[in-house]
Amino acid sequence: MSRLSLDLDVLRSFVTGVEMGSFAMAAQRMNRSTSAISAQLKKLEEQAGQPLTRKAGRGLVLTPAGEVMLAYARRLLALNDEAVQAVQGSGLEQDWIRFGMQEDFGESLLPAILGQFSRAHPQFRLEVKVARNQQLLDGLAKGELDLALAWDGGQPWPYQQVMGTLPLCWIDSKANPWPYPADSTLPLVAFEAPCLMRAAACAALEQANLAWRQSFSSSSLSGIWAAVAAGLGVTVRTPVGVPDTLQIRQDLPALPDIRLMLYRAESAAAVGCERLSDIVSQALQDYLHGLRAT
Repeated sequence: MSRLSLDLDVLRSFVTGVEMGSFAMAAQRMNRSTSAISAQLKKLEEQAGQPLTRKAGRGLVLTPAGEVMLAYARRLLALNDEAVQAVQGSGLEQDWIRFGMQEDFGESLLPAILGQFSRAHPQFRLEVKVARNQQLLDGLAKGELDLALAWDGGQPWPYQQVMGTLPLCWIDSKANPWPYPADSTLPLVAFEAPCLMRAAACAALEQANLAWRQSFSSSSLSGIWAAVAAGLGVTVRTPVGVPDTLQIRQDLPALPDIRLMLYRAESAAAVGCERLSDIVSQALQDYLHGLRAT
């Protein structure tokens, strides 16, 4: 029995039509006639042995077989594009991918991402920027970054993906904790404004009618950790990357959760950005799973 070989050109038309919500629009994008695209879809359905789409009102929706075909088609096309990029790029100057991330993940997540990506895709080179939220989003808007792993501050961005949700926590020194309630004015250690976590801390304290004062501010996370460890005050972060010299307190006002997002500069990311996005997502899920297990 001969093996059936799917036509990548046909698969690309199928995926484009589904993503655009119209095979007529796909024909325009691909500079082909609508009849040519329809013929390709018919060929693909004949190979599949069953319909891949069905009518729904004025449009088309995928059948269960179509959903399966779409998932495999995307994987096949991505692998094809990656192979072409690897071959064409061999011996040439390496392509750069500019990636930004929060300082919270600089030590815990970044080494795994760098190592895995460089081994799997040596034809690409990473330029990494570790910075605060607004700096990362500004970098995307200015075209200085291709991808950014950042906290969700409610700001609108067209190309984003939820990576996970983490609790915000009050974090204090183990050796020199704030003596609450003996001292009723909380010394707050925080980033310089604007800061999402500083804002969450202030809102929680004001809602609980708990007095506070700014005891230390810094532009770097290492400065925050050092000040808290020295007993200068309490800060608010997620459990990510908390040093062993610090502890999470449970006796202070409740704080909200915060979402972690992967932002892209544009909707149709290049092959290298897609591969990096996959590695970031997997590395992050593995890290968060380990974090919840502790």
